[in-house]
Amino acid sequence: MRKQVLIIIILGFIIGSPLTFAQEVTTTITGKVIEENGGGPIEFATVLVGNPKDQKPIVGTTTLEDGSFILETDAQNFYIEVSFIGFTTKQYDNPQINNAKIDLGTVTLAEDSQQLDEVVVEGEVSQTTFKLDKRIFNVGADLSSTGASALEVLNNVPSVNVNIEGQISLRGSQGVQMLINGKPSVIANEQGNALGTLTADMIERIEVITNPSAKYDAEGTSGIINIVLKKEEKKGLNGAVTLNTGVPNNHSIGLSLNRRTEKFNLFSQMGFGRRTFPSDNETENRNLSDNTYITSNGESDKNETFFNLILGTDYHINDLNVITLSGNFAYEWEKETSDALFSTFDTSNERTDAFNRNELTTATNPKYSYELQYKKDFEGNEEQSLLLSATGNLFAKDQSSDFINTIVFGAGDDMQQRSRTDFSQADYTFKADYTHPWAEKYTLETGAQYQINDVENDFAISDFDGTGFIENPDLTNVFEWTQKVLGIYATTAYESDAWGLKLGLRFEDTDLATLLRNTNESNDQNYNNLFPSGHTSYKFSDNLSLQAGYSKRIFRPRMWDLNPFFNIRNNFSIRTGNPNLQPEFTDSYEITSIYKIGKVSMNFGVFYRHTEDVVERIVAFEDNVSISRPENIGINNTTGIEFNAKYIPTNWLSFTNDFNYSSFKRDGDFEGNSFDFKGDQWSTRLTNKVKLPADFDLEFIGQYQSGYRTLQQEIADNLFMDFGARKKIFKGKAILSLSVRDVFASRIRESITNQPGFYLRDFSQQGRFITFGVSFGFGKGEAMEFSGQKHF
Repeated sequence: MRKQVLIIIILGFIIGSPLTFAQEVTTTITGKVIEENGGGPIEFATVLVGNPKDQKPIVGTTTLEDGSFILETDAQNFYIEVSFIGFTTKQYDNPQINNAKIDLGTVTLAEDSQQLDEVVVEGEVSQTTFKLDKRIFNVGADLSSTGASALEVLNNVPSVNVNIEGQISLRGSQGVQMLINGKPSVIANEQGNALGTLTADMIERIEVITNPSAKYDAEGTSGIINIVLKKEEKKGLNGAVTLNTGVPNNHSIGLSLNRRTEKFNLFSQMGFGRRTFPSDNETENRNLSDNTYITSNGESDKNETFFNLILGTDYHINDLNVITLSGNFAYEWEKETSDALFSTFDTSNERTDAFNRNELTTATNPKYSYELQYKKDFEGNEEQSLLLSATGNLFAKDQSSDFINTIVFGAGDDMQQRSRTDFSQADYTFKADYTHPWAEKYTLETGAQYQINDVENDFAISDFDGTGFIENPDLTNVFEWTQKVLGIYATTAYESDAWGLKLGLRFEDTDLATLLRNTNESNDQNYNNLFPSGHTSYKFSDNLSLQAGYSKRIFRPRMWDLNPFFNIRNNFSIRTGNPNLQPEFTDSYEITSIYKIGKVSMNFGVFYRHTEDVVERIVAFEDNVSISRPENIGINNTTGIEFNAKYIPTNWLSFTNDFNYSSFKRDGDFEGNSFDFKGDQWSTRLTNKVKLPADFDLEFIGQYQSGYRTLQQEIADNLFMDFGARKKIFKGKAILSLSVRDVFASRIRESITNQPGFYLRDFSQQGRFITFGVSFGFGKGEAMEFSGQKHF
């Protein structure tokens, strides 16, 4: 019996051996890909070996400069696909194998005009889509954003405004929570001012969440803006390179590379550039009691050189489990010079003295961020998922400034001052999110987040005594700020074809501590809050929908709101922080209608916000010196409307209009003084896109922002225009772009503070920026519509 079993095993091995060896045979595939018109070789065309059963790729490669390719596969049953963007795709089913080789010979690809048209249309139209609790702005080829930074792209997003100083507001209000890929990031951190290292070509979409659900961090009284970065996953090697040059002094280069295999997706983006930001500045401090005043007029040039690198990989363990590891490194070298003339006038408007103040500031700003993420999908339900992530963000600033006062009129002595800043910030975020749909129309979301912010700012001001610099102990200290926030949430949603409802509740516990180390002044706070949210939508027809939402939000004072130190660039105008600030809370309500009429799509919304413990800056004035400091001042109620419309009369012409209006009422007092007041503001933006023959495209953007008032200030209105042009060449493989931002150099920043005892005016203007860009895509990558550079 044993012998019989042994004979069967041996026979089975002998019979099965040829099959086993056959499975291990490697087939080599060769060929050359050329164009049908002209017969020129096609470089970076994709050659793919796929499984005919599930249509999934097995292995792939790209062609060389002469169009040739070679690849190997161990598969026994497969098809071969040859493709390149803008050309028809050829597929070889059941190819003939001779001696473990397949020679496809010369593969000729013809132009696909329909595909080219589709690529143009999809790339050029930046469309806004609506979800139950957010709006999604898909970043397309906005021509005026050629060479733009993330801030300039944001300025083209409905409801979002970015002023000349880079401050972001949503529906006219600041206090916006900025996220990158759904998480806090050093790139979006205002302390680092780092959004300039994030370039428009890196952005896939921008999500505007005016009433966030409980799933999101409760930070941000105006709402959340989430920037989602591109991460290509096309098979093979793909990429694009861009080159920019412009005035004033704007030069940069960007590179994007992606390599996708069956298990790994490797992605990278890199940018390097240098740019100068010139500015004209004017200030006036007037004492209305005796009518004496001080003025300053000057120019400044801020030169920034930056480097940005993003590296990451997705490891597909299997169809249901993916691990992502990514990192971002950015480095900035800053050099700023300024020259301002300060003059003092008496009650007769006669100048009594004057001096020139020269500044030289240098700084280095390294920024690091990294993320480890694990996502698990569940078999049988593509909407069910578990997401775990850990994120770290590190930012540092090593800055020094030298100031020299030179007397040019009147009595007095020359003076020298010096300041130094050694700043470091570390942010860590740990998240867990679980989504569980059931019964097709119901979804449960739950999760938790723990966030740690740790900041130290070592600051000193020194005065020159004739022989050396002596630190001023009254203006020198180390400020420490630590904040820890634990959040736990749950939401449940019902969504049918016509009606949807989403309810949620979030709990957050905040532990905050500040310390002035040298003087041992501390302020510790601990508080916890519940943040409910509710959203509903109803679809009356394909052309008409209605949405409504509510959420409770919080604004926690940021580092620079709390930091008591100030810049001595202008000793007569000082801006400082307040370590004792309390958070402000907002209840936000909105109703929005979305409808289409023929070639016009529109949405109209009404919103209302009630905010308590509002943070406002209070200006104090003494000896012609103004000191601005944030304080908690009363209650604010804001009511507003929002209107967006898009009209496409023909396939070569489109118009988009965005309009926002808000009216606010303030009830508050500070130190026994009433600060009750009313005001309003509005803004509108009109975008016109024109498609011309020969692959020429033009874009015009006109924008108006009305003047408005804050607690003590009047902010001037703004009217400006941007322009963009583009020409596609080499069948769309390359793009030439031109952008002119602030065409008429009319964009300004002017504020006037007119109080019973004093009058202040602050004015700045940067002027026109012109950029020319070239972009080229290879592999299956497309030419970038934007290029990398720093923001204004």
